[in-house]
Amino acid sequence: MIDDRMNILSGLTGAIGNTPLIRIDSLSEETGCNILGKAEFMNPGGSVKDRAALWMVQAAEQTGELKPGGTVVEGTAGNTGIGLVHVCNDRGYNTIIYTPDNQSQEKIDLLRTLGAEVRVVPTVPYKDDMNFQKQAGRYAETLDNAVWANQFDNTANRMAHYESTGPEIWRQTDGRVDAFTCAVGTGGTLAGVARYLKEQSAEVKIYLTDPLGSALYNWVKTGEAEMTPGPSITEGIGNSRVTENLQGTSIDDALQVPDQNMVDMVYRMLEKDGWFFGSSTGINLCGAVEIARELGPGHTIVTVLCDDGSKYMSRLFNPKFLAEKGLTART
Repeated sequence: MIDDRMNILSGLTGAIGNTPLIRIDSLSEETGCNILGKAEFMNPGGSVKDRAALWMVQAAEQTGELKPGGTVVEGTAGNTGIGLVHVCNDRGYNTIIYTPDNQSQEKIDLLRTLGAEVRVVPTVPYKDDMNFQKQAGRYAETLDNAVWANQFDNTANRMAHYESTGPEIWRQTDGRVDAFTCAVGTGGTLAGVARYLKEQSAEVKIYLTDPLGSALYNWVKTGEAEMTPGPSITEGIGNSRVTENLQGTSIDDALQVPDQNMVDMVYRMLEKDGWFFGSSTGINLCGAVEIARELGPGHTIVTVLCDDGSKYMSRLFNPKFLAEKGLTART
């Protein structure tokens, strides 16, 4: 039993969340704003997706869908799967992961090392019945004592950020936050944080930052989820549809970041600031800088430092891969 008066966390799930909010010094000094990043790479599974993983598993336990010794099945580009395996290992569940074949080998290897059964399937659009998410859902239905996490449309994902990430940001900034932005895959992070912050102050601006090859920029701008030209080398962000997690969220504006801008940002952070970030974080920081320039000096902009760069060595940090995609690793 841990004495509540002691500053000691209880196990793996107790270590999820309550991540630091870090000032990105070079970007803040360049823009005259406070550009702050929520250090989600410090979660036990190394990414922001740990929060959604824990909340989705807890929700399935609370409804009785998931019982001791059960199995969690999910379709994921990587980080949600990694978070789920950590949580499931901690709670005694098996994990089966469907992932598209356009993801980095590092993520697949890590999932298997952690103990997940990984099924790599061809990359096809969501409308295709063989989409990795739909395959995961169908397979879960064939098993006893199993659930499909369904991160895209399971609003326990959004609730994780409404109940934890949003309140943490508000507390850490002492309520002085002018704008929040992040990229969207499932929509859980943006939607949950946005809903909480907007409840605290309607003056907080919410921006969706999108990579190329996604429909969400157009959805915010025009109301129609029409795809923009792509593709992007980013992983796990962008979407061709508006998920249940994202539906009904108040979003003030959207930004779109080309891959080369993201690559430049990631390499700048590494070589000038010492931070080793992945592609989603690069997109987020590009968005934060653009918002800072739009709002002007003196504002506080918060974004998400989703994960580190270790899962992207064969792609984002591989000059040959970048050259094949028409990108350069310059700063």
